[in-house]
Amino acid sequence: MNWTKTLMAWYAENKRNFPWRDSKDAYHVWLSEIILQQTRVQQGLPYFLKFIEAFPSVSDLANAPEEQVLKLWQGLGYYSRARNLLFSAQWIVEQNDGQFPENHKELLQLKGVGDYTASAIASICFEEPQAVVDGNVYRFLSRYFGIELPIDSSPAHTFFKNKAMGLMVDVSPGDFNQAMMEFGALQCTPKRTSCHSCPFATSCIAFQQGKVDQLPVKSKKTKVRKRYFNYLVLSSPTGKTQLTQRKGKGIWQNLYEFPLIESERLLKRNEGNKLTAFANWDSAQYNSPRLLNVSPIKHLLSHQQLLVNFWAVETQSEPQNALVSSDLKALPVPVVIADFIEKHYPD
Repeated sequence: MNWTKTLMAWYAENKRNFPWRDSKDAYHVWLSEIILQQTRVQQGLPYFLKFIEAFPSVSDLANAPEEQVLKLWQGLGYYSRARNLLFSAQWIVEQNDGQFPENHKELLQLKGVGDYTASAIASICFEEPQAVVDGNVYRFLSRYFGIELPIDSSPAHTFFKNKAMGLMVDVSPGDFNQAMMEFGALQCTPKRTSCHSCPFATSCIAFQQGKVDQLPVKSKKTKVRKRYFNYLVLSSPTGKTQLTQRKGKGIWQNLYEFPLIESERLLKRNEGNKLTAFANWDSAQYNSPRLLNVSPIKHLLSHQQLLVNFWAVETQSEPQNALVSSDLKALPVPVVIADFIEKHYPD
């Protein structure tokens, strides 16, 4: 069996049609790759289309205000990706004469671009022989060759990249990489694998040895930290409220949220008075917070589980930088805040 020809034949028959595959525009491929990091294609596709409509070129993106970029990104998570997009677009326009980098080495200069993204753009747009290694490729190669090297170990990336490079023979590098990723996404999937219809089944070590569910190997378990967020939803006599912008390097940097009190444990319904004490508010100006949600809202991040409560607080005067409901929907906010606003501040 010619391994690469078998893969490319499968790809020709099964590849999906995506707008970024219609051309080899480096801006489009870069944008799609950044959006699809840690994001399923079904979720990322509408965002790609929105970004291309709002910013048809890299110079359009470079000239955009950060709030607009974050607002369009809202709901995708990992907001540093959006900030890196904007930073890199500005670097391309201001420092690189508006020219998109055209090789792997130069692409690595873009903020937020590592070997995977640089390899994808270099191979797809410029036919540079650079193998892409993502979760799909790790899984496919681990199973086919029976590789038990933990994919989260230090030597794994170099080992698997070299393995893929050895298979990239007499084929377009861009097509080869897309075929590898597509095969892992559609055929050699994490669960519910389609091994019996796989063109590699007869020579796949994992399938032949009954190890499909055991590969790829990971040596480390992610520790998940629990955090308890209490959002204070202010309401003035005129119905206005307040959002504040998150600063610092933590989660949701530069996004907006209701005033937040983070507690060491989950507060009970009758403990709302503790929040105004934590906030050091004048009790004559604010009533005791009233819990709005029946049970805590669970919001999962990569290494954190947030347990979120929203507390209604009536004020005797207008909050600082008071906002009406239409203002709330114009600002970039975390998805847990967006869902609350959608429910409690309908148009």
